[in-house]
Amino acid sequence: MVAVNGAGATSDDHAQVASAMQTINISVHPSRTGIDSFVEDEPSESEKAQVVDEDANTGHRNLAANSPTKSRWGYSFDHIRELFERPDVQNKPKNPLHLLKLRPRQAFTFSVACLGWLVDSLDFFCVTMTTTELAEAFGKEPSDVTSAITVTLMLRPIGALLFGAIADRFGRRIPLIVNLTLFTVIELASGFAQNLETFIGLRAIYGILMGGEWGLGNSLAMEVLPVESRGIFSGILQMSYSLGNLVAAMLYYAIVPSLGWRALFWISIIPAVITIVMSLFLKESEAWKQTRRQQKNGAQRYYKVAADMLKNHWLRCIYAVIFMAAMNFLSHGSQDLYPTFLKKQHGFSAGQATVGTVVGNIGAIIGGIFFGYTSEYLGRRRTIAICAICGACFVPLWILPDAFGTLLAGAFFMQLFVQGAWGVIPAYLTEISPAAFRATFPGLAYQLGNLISASASQIEASLGEKNPLPELRDGEPVPNYGRVQGILIGVIFSFVLVLAVVGREERGRQFVDNSKSMDDDDDDDNNSFNAKS
Repeated sequence: MVAVNGAGATSDDHAQVASAMQTINISVHPSRTGIDSFVEDEPSESEKAQVVDEDANTGHRNLAANSPTKSRWGYSFDHIRELFERPDVQNKPKNPLHLLKLRPRQAFTFSVACLGWLVDSLDFFCVTMTTTELAEAFGKEPSDVTSAITVTLMLRPIGALLFGAIADRFGRRIPLIVNLTLFTVIELASGFAQNLETFIGLRAIYGILMGGEWGLGNSLAMEVLPVESRGIFSGILQMSYSLGNLVAAMLYYAIVPSLGWRALFWISIIPAVITIVMSLFLKESEAWKQTRRQQKNGAQRYYKVAADMLKNHWLRCIYAVIFMAAMNFLSHGSQDLYPTFLKKQHGFSAGQATVGTVVGNIGAIIGGIFFGYTSEYLGRRRTIAICAICGACFVPLWILPDAFGTLLAGAFFMQLFVQGAWGVIPAYLTEISPAAFRATFPGLAYQLGNLISASASQIEASLGEKNPLPELRDGEPVPNYGRVQGILIGVIFSFVLVLAVVGREERGRQFVDNSKSMDDDDDDDNNSFNAKS
């Protein structure tokens, strides 16, 4: 490391110092002073050097493909000050209709990613919707059937690690096809289960597959999208999960009353089969190809690459898991018990509770897409912070009213902001991922956070039942779910706000070096988009 003191130096001195720095691979950043006036370009063996350009007009950093991603995690607190500064006025919002225009290959790849996440969500909610029917069919209590849901959530991190590592080593396309194919087989077999033990075993395998799908689809989609469109499509991708919930609800009411729960699982494989057929025509990610070429040129073994990543990026790994635990607590804590809250605490019918779920999911879809779009200009962390503050303001409307219509309004706005923050997550996690682990890092962080938060609804239910309302209904105590939900979600919103403030982002990071791209058709697709990180 060479220290340079610029005080009293002449222009000739600066020229000599710059020449010396170039010789030892140190690039000068003219916009910085003191110890921040240079950055040592010495990436780990797992990641090759990246060119960091200063845009002459805006001063923004363009992060090239396969970056060592030295975003100075843990080095300073300048990023916190920047969060409270006025958003970049030169980074003017673009017409969202323009951002939605994709090249055929980009649109096709993104469609497959969205369908994959939708069918995973659809199958997951098929179980939650048929808990009562499953309990009757197997001669068990509903609480016994919910153990299948718990097993699914617990095993998702294994799938994220397994399929993520395979995808980062061998490519995204083939693992995605295998994942979707196995998923379809398990979905079909679930409809033939003759006892609860068999059903839980099948759902355990499904949990591994579900955990792997998100990282595969997310990395494939984010790597192929234009940089300036990444935000809005991040929201659309994540809201495929909410759409899957809506589709499951509609299929339940159309199929189960007349054909039974088994038919629901059999019929729901249709979109999965369509997705498999489409995935056969996918092309491999150019960003992954470039990363693998660099690793092969450096003769690096995968375990060595992984060790270097953990050594150099351990802080962001810990941060990502904690952040995703908070985000999953926010999602599960505001969604899972809310129908029970409407039925048990307020005495509304099952149909009204379903309406509440539908209204909340409509708000989720709108919020995810809208705030995903705005994050491209306000910044990822600033957008999440805004959603956390606004969402906390709507907690009283979400739990306190007695009128059904007012509670529906609260559910709409609550999910608007909860899932608005979630709409930023696919782009945010992918951008902060080390280049060689863009399938493993986001998926594993997401699913480990999901594992930590899996008890959210159980915590709410237990505390609500232990602290009932003062009045009785039909001689029975009424659980005070609303108060517990309000306190928990208020605390989690505050925690998410703090994490958004202290975290870092790499908005506008390039995944593909177009000068080295082998895919001429997509040279313009990943054009530079200067954004302040």
